[in-house]
Amino acid sequence: MKQVTALIADDEPLLRERLQRQLAELWPELRICALARHGLEALEQFERELPALCFLDVHMPGLNGIELAQRMAGRAHIVFITAYDQYALQAFEQGALDYLVKPVQLERLRLSVARLRERLALGQPAAPADPALLQQLLRQLQGASGMAAAPPLLRFVKASVGAVTRLIPVQDIDYLRSDARYTVIAWRGDGGQPAEAVVRTPLKELLAQLDPQQFQQIHRSVAVNLAAVRQVLKGEHDTATLQLKHRSEQLPVSRSFLGLFRAD
Repeated sequence: MKQVTALIADDEPLLRERLQRQLAELWPELRICALARHGLEALEQFERELPALCFLDVHMPGLNGIELAQRMAGRAHIVFITAYDQYALQAFEQGALDYLVKPVQLERLRLSVARLRERLALGQPAAPADPALLQQLLRQLQGASGMAAAPPLLRFVKASVGAVTRLIPVQDIDYLRSDARYTVIAWRGDGGQPAEAVVRTPLKELLAQLDPQQFQQIHRSVAVNLAAVRQVLKGEHDTATLQLKHRSEQLPVSRSFLGLFRAD
C-alpha cells in the first residue's frame, strides 16, 4: 500500500512541531513530507511533494490557508488550523470543512485522523476547492470573530537616519534586513544614493503591512523589493543570489524561497 504523506503549514514553529509530534503518535505510518513556515513556502513544497493531506493554518504570511486551498484545487485532503473562537467555527461547519482549533488537542486531532483514514480507505477523492465557497468562508470568519479589516498597505515607512526621522516611500526601498530587535531599511536616499535607516518594528510585522506582490521574503532575515532586482544568479546545490539595480551588494536566497525565482 502506498505510504500516505502530509504537509503541515503554520508560521508558529512550536505549534508546527507540536502537531507533527501528535500526528506521529496517532498515525505512525503517516509521513510528514514537508513543514512550511509561510504560504509561499507551503505552495512550493506542495507542488514538489504532492502530499495527500495538508494541514493549513488559516492565517499565514504570503498566502493564507484559504488561498492555499484554492491553489491546491482539490488535489489534497485539507484540514484547516485556526485560532478562531467557537462561534466563528460555525463558518467551517456550514462549509463541511475539517478544522482544528489552536492549540490542537490530541482527542480532537484523533477524530480528524479517523475521518482522514476513512476517506483514504474508501478511496474518496479530495473535495474540489470552490473559490466562491472559500472566499465566503474567509469573510464569515472575519465577521464572526470581530476581526477588523486588514489595515491599508504602507506607502511610507517612518525610520531613523542618524538623529533625523525620515518618511521613506516604500518604492524607494531596495530591501529590508532583520538586525536583532530592529529592522534595517536599505533605500535610495537623496539623489538616488544607497542609504540605510533603522526601525524598531520587526521584519515580520513590516512585511504584513507591505504589498506582497512587491515585497517578498528571500531569507528568514531578509525581504526584497522585487522592482529593485536586476537579475538572479543561480549557484550550486540549489542556491542563488540576487543582484540589485541600485546597489553593489548581493542578497542570498534561502533554499526555501528559491521557488519564487524559478521560471515557469
